[in-house]
Amino acid sequence: MNLYRFLATHEPNGKTLGLFRILTAIFGGLVLSYLGMSLLPVLFSSFKQDLAVIALLYNTFAWAVVALWIALAPTKLSALLRCFLTTLMIGMLLGYHYV
Repeated sequence: MNLYRFLATHEPNGKTLGLFRILTAIFGGLVLSYLGMSLLPVLFSSFKQDLAVIALLYNTFAWAVVALWIALAPTKLSALLRCFLTTLMIGMLLGYHYV
């Protein structure tokens, strides 16, 4: 219960993000952008030659956007949920398609 309270409380100073949230944003953004990049050919299978270039451009843009979205979470718990729940949802979409 103490861990939940620690993760669910807001930061006392809004000017600092903290190491936990920054690392979660960097690695969570990286994982989510790569999963999104692998989801693009699944969704648009008719344009596979064009998707090679689009996926490379998408990866850097998506990493920055997702990392910012995770880093701006109000609590540490919401940053973890933004990272893991979206990873789980995209992973389930990929698993559903390939199984």
